[in-house]
Amino acid sequence: MRWAFPEFRFPSLIAATALAWGAMPPDVAAATDQPAPPASTAIQARQAEPPPAAASEAVNARVSHSPRRVYVIPIRDEIAEPGLFVLRRGLKEAVAEHADAVILDINTPGGAIDVTMEMMNDLKKFPGRTIAFVDNEAMSAGAFISAVCDEIWFVTTPTEGIIGAAAPVQGTGQDIDATMKAKLVSYLKVRMRAISQGKGHRGEVISAMIDADMELRIDGEEVKIDGKPIKEKGALLSLTATEAMHPVGTPPQPLLGAGEARDLDDLLARCFGAGEFKATRLQATWSEALAVFLNHLAPAMLGLGILALFIGFKSQGFGGFIAVGVALLTVVFLSSYVSGLSGHEPVIVFAIGLVLLLAEILFFHSAGFLGVIGFLLMLGSLFWAMADLWPGEPIQVAWSADAFVQPMINLASGIGIAVVLGACLLRFLPRGWVWDRLTVSETVGGSAQAAGGAPGTAGLLDTLVGRRGIAATALRPGGQVEIDGRRFEAEVKVGAIDAGAPIVVLGRGDFALVVERDTADNRDVNG
Repeated sequence: MRWAFPEFRFPSLIAATALAWGAMPPDVAAATDQPAPPASTAIQARQAEPPPAAASEAVNARVSHSPRRVYVIPIRDEIAEPGLFVLRRGLKEAVAEHADAVILDINTPGGAIDVTMEMMNDLKKFPGRTIAFVDNEAMSAGAFISAVCDEIWFVTTPTEGIIGAAAPVQGTGQDIDATMKAKLVSYLKVRMRAISQGKGHRGEVISAMIDADMELRIDGEEVKIDGKPIKEKGALLSLTATEAMHPVGTPPQPLLGAGEARDLDDLLARCFGAGEFKATRLQATWSEALAVFLNHLAPAMLGLGILALFIGFKSQGFGGFIAVGVALLTVVFLSSYVSGLSGHEPVIVFAIGLVLLLAEILFFHSAGFLGVIGFLLMLGSLFWAMADLWPGEPIQVAWSADAFVQPMINLASGIGIAVVLGACLLRFLPRGWVWDRLTVSETVGGSAQAAGGAPGTAGLLDTLVGRRGIAATALRPGGQVEIDGRRFEAEVKVGAIDAGAPIVVLGRGDFALVVERDTADNRDVNG
């Protein structure tokens, strides 16, 4: 069972062929620059703000110090992991670009509680000013996300924005067990009070949205509008923009809202001054939805990718498995990148590892040395990419925040899957063409190779000198040759021999037969 806020559904997933394309950065709307006021100054000024009728003039009077950079991040539809990925990507870009403010453009009926908590934690990592713009509705999980922000603004046209009704329910929308609900309500109220300190009446208001049995009282007085209580006992609190801006308490200040705006452009102008900001507006892409699916499959894809690369190297030229392994590891990496977990540095490390791996396969065949280094670099970059690291965050802070726990679990699970599947292949794979490409028929070489072999193995190897065969794999310089339908390890002293080329055995070393290309005319390939 998964605890969720009302109306949680996963978006549909789309094919993975153009994953990286979907993560392209959004266009940036250019404008002029001007510095921003501290968030605390702006909040204090709003607390002394007159009633909504005069709000426009008061807000316009506070735009002398506007932020140079503003990021607008959409929080739309049900709260789920794709929305988390968009938020995380936007916040990290804003931190990296030293943005002064982030605006959340919110229109959501609610969603998953675990994802909501992750969003709230990510928002607290942004060092600048945060503004929640309730563009229609911020219900349930949307109310929690709004509560984390420094300011909450509401849309006024064509209808007023609404916020509230944040009691936890099951993912199906049904009520949860009474005991568990009481624990969750108590926990959520404490969390809301903690994050609402210094933000007016927000702690009491959000608590009333969570607890149906709570009465909303400010300074000991029940909150009323036009003589009627704004919240009846037994009902969850929900507010319209007008109600959120209603002044209460001593001195009077808005119940919850910081201001009202016709739309997002009007909000930007009211908060930062017309033409006094540079806004970057993020858009959700299909790749975030796809990344959700791929991240859940990360351990399996890691295991299959590692196993495929092992088979490719073991067979020395079984290129299909190598291509599959590289493709699987690349998909895992791109899914982490799209998720907002990975920055640009792991991309560089992954690319270097991929280049070394391909160089080993296609050109050098340096006894696997470059390939091993490339594989380790790719694996390390995958581990790095899966860690939720923030720009400029010290590594000790990341360790203390358990940022590497999930990558460790994914990597260990992937290696475990590769080992189990590899053992199953060796145990149950039928003998035949595939098996022959994965194993060498005979142990070759001197005493080190003949040890443990069948009686007469060393004598058989001596009889191969002068025999002819074909290169079963490319020899650059090592590989395998086939003589009389049997495979042997071999190496060439000078140059390289392509797969399928005729060879002749010159002798045998400690670990392989020594061969060269057979240039004789009218030869019998198998002797």
